Formats: sequence, C-alpha cells, structure tokens
Amino acid sequence: MTTTVDHPTAVPSTPPAEPDTSTRLKRGITGKLLFLFILGDVLGAGIYALIGQIAGETGGAIWLPLLVAMLLALLTAGSYAELVTKYPRAGGSAVFAERAYRSTFVSFMVGYCMLAAGVVSAAGLAIAFSGEYLVTFVDIGPKAGAVAFLILVGLVNARGIKESMRANVLMTCVELSGLLLIIGIVAWFLGDGGGDTGRALEFKEGQAPLSAIFAGALLAFYSFVGFETSANVVEEVKNPSKVYPLALFSALIVAGLMYMLVGTAATVAAPVDQLAESTGPFLTVIDATGTSLPDWVFSLIALVAVANGALLTMIMSSRLLFGMAEQGLLPAPLARVLPNRRTPWVAILTTTILAIALTFTGDLATLAETVVLLLLVVFLSTNIAVLVLRRDEVDHEHFRVWTFLPVLGILSCIVLFTQQSGEVWLRGAALVALGAVLYVINRVAGGERGTTDAA
Repeated sequence: MTTTVDHPTAVPSTPPAEPDTSTRLKRGITGKLLFLFILGDVLGAGIYALIGQIAGETGGAIWLPLLVAMLLALLTAGSYAELVTKYPRAGGSAVFAERAYRSTFVSFMVGYCMLAAGVVSAAGLAIAFSGEYLVTFVDIGPKAGAVAFLILVGLVNARGIKESMRANVLMTCVELSGLLLIIGIVAWFLGDGGGDTGRALEFKEGQAPLSAIFAGALLAFYSFVGFETSANVVEEVKNPSKVYPLALFSALIVAGLMYMLVGTAATVAAPVDQLAESTGPFLTVIDATGTSLPDWVFSLIALVAVANGALLTMIMSSRLLFGMAEQGLLPAPLARVLPNRRTPWVAILTTTILAIALTFTGDLATLAETVVLLLLVVFLSTNIAVLVLRRDEVDHEHFRVWTFLPVLGILSCIVLFTQQSGEVWLRGAALVALGAVLYVINRVAGGERGTTDAA
C-alpha cells in the first residue's frame, strides 16, 4: 500500500497508481480545462459587482481584504485537494462527510448545504444577469430574463460536460479580458497624470485598519467561493490525483492576484465614495478615466462573466445532486443519465427548476450573503473531515496538506461565522431546516439504499 508524506505535494518518485476509474460519467476534463473551470468560476460575477461595496467597507486599501480573503480560501482549498484526490467521486463534501462522520444525516446535510448554496447562487446570478447590464441590449423584464437565462444554462449543461467546458473556456477568456481592460485603462490614466495612488493605502475614515480589513474580507470572500464546485466534477477529470491540486491552487492564486490588481486600479482611478454608491463600479472607473468606451462593451463583458459563473455553478449543483442520489441520500431517479450524452439529466432539470423558483424570493445581495453562510458550514465540515480521515488509507497516491492548514481553516470559518448578520442567520436556518425535513421524508419513503447511521 502506498504511503503518503505530511507535506503539500502530489508528485511521487514513481508514476502514481491511478484510483479506480469506474464511473458512469465521461472523463472529458483535462488539467488545463480544470484550471479554466476553477478560474472561470472564481472570476465570476462577484468581483464585477462587489468591488464598490468592499471599498465602502475598507477604504482605498482594497487589495488588503482581497489578499486576506484569498489566504482564507487557500486554507480550505488545501483540505479539498487532499480529500478530492483521496476519494475522487462526484458528491464532493457530502462524500467526505459520510466517510468522516459515518452518519447519513450529517452527510446529507453537508451535501444539502452545498447544493442549496449552488442553487441559491445561480438564482442570484440570474437576477444579476437580467438587470441593468441586460437592459443595455434588451428590456424583457427582470424575472422573464432570469427564467430564460436559467433555461438556456440548463440546456448547455445537459448538452455535455465537454461542451460546457468549451463554453467555459471562451467565457473565462472574455471575463478575464474585462479585468485586464480595467487595469490597462487605469495604467494609461495614471501615465497621463490622472488618478491618486495614495488612495491605495487609505482606510475607511473613523474605523481601525484591522477592523476595516476584516469587514472588507468578509465581502471579498464571496468573490473567491466557487473553487469548491470542482470537487463535484472530479469523476469527469482525467488523472485527478496528479492534476487537481495544481489546477486548484494555481487558479485561486491567479484569481487573487488579478483581484488585487483590479481592485487597486479601481480605487486609484475613482474616489471610494463614488465606487461604494455605484451598482456598476467598473463603469464608474471607466467614466472617471474619461475613456470613450461605449457602455455596451463592458455590459457585454459583465454579462458573459455572470453567465459563466451561473453555468459552472449549475454544473456543480447537478453533479452534486447526482452524487447524493447515487449514495442513496436522495431518490434514485435523480441519478439517471442521458444514454448518449452521459449527463445527469434529471438532476440538471431539478436544479434548474429550483433556481428559477428562487429568483422570485430575494435580491442579489440577500442571496449572496446566504450563499456564504451555507458554504461556511460546508467548509467547516470539510476542514474537520480531512483531519478525521487521516487514519483512513487508500491504495493510490494522493495529495496531503500540512496538518496545521486545516486547523487554521476551521478557525477561519468560525471567525467568518461571527461576522454574519442576524437576518442572514435566520434565512440560512430556514434553508437548513428545510433540508432536515427533506432528509426525514426521504428516509420514510425508503430513499436510502442500505446506508445506516453509525454511532
């Protein structure tokens, strides 16, 4: 049996023995596609919408909360890298929880929180898509636009993982181009004598720097969530033990550096109060530089960024629903796949319908805050699980993270929990209670397939 070493590396001295590759899903994701998948999900709508709000909480030194948020995300990413390469199965956090805690209820609730976060996030992104950016081109009403958008995303998802990944590559390039465009415009603006570089070192007036940094980091953390979705497509990744850790960490670091650059560019170019009051902060930056760029250009880029985030989130949600059904945690029909496409069509249909329903329950800000709360439950479980499962050996090489990093990941989740408002806690508690009811209904209906709680 292969032994692992307690350091963050997945490269053994000899070629690794691949884990069991039996899966009903098609392995069509290479290392490069996985990197772009994670990068595209992290570089989603969050940064396009939240830069102004982060600046409002922190001040001009926006790069500091973005750096803190990236480091917090990397802590939990280390736990994901170990567990995903150790147990490469769709279902992600729910699979890890079942193995660690040996309780179908805990496994179900962790998977449900992940699923709920994904579907809630997709609903929020659909609302963002059908707002002012879409109105630049066509005004069909926000609700109608959100519904049509989610149906389109569902069709692309059902078409196939390879087609979805190709769409992601294109959209990731577009949204990355938008951020590079902002950096380039501000660099030109500074070279021409404009802007105020001193703002990049200023904090919110009347607030201690440390307090301002953590207030901004809580918002900035939402811009980094998305990396966890990659755990739910691992059955469709080629050679996951080798490529997954590199793709995961590289994507998070690239996204973090890009965020810090574009955040600094924004506060250098435009006054913080203007950014904080704007619903389209990058349009405010462009206006401040005096660049004659038509509104429709950046509106199109923003729409692509939102669409990419929604597509990747719905891929994750449908694969998670599929994985939980295969585990017996949800009814078996949810694990049905299309014969030729080999995509989980029932799971895709179900998550699309749920996301459509959620677009009628709240605004983007409320949905985004709820997503973070639900994901903190998942991250806390995963960071604990990686420590519990250290004594569980497998017969293939896998990544192993330094032990102190999951411990710090646990502490970071607890700190972020304390920053949530009472309203968000109430909404999150209602969703968790709904999950518990679904678990009981599934047990009564005989949905489990031979799995029982362990003491």
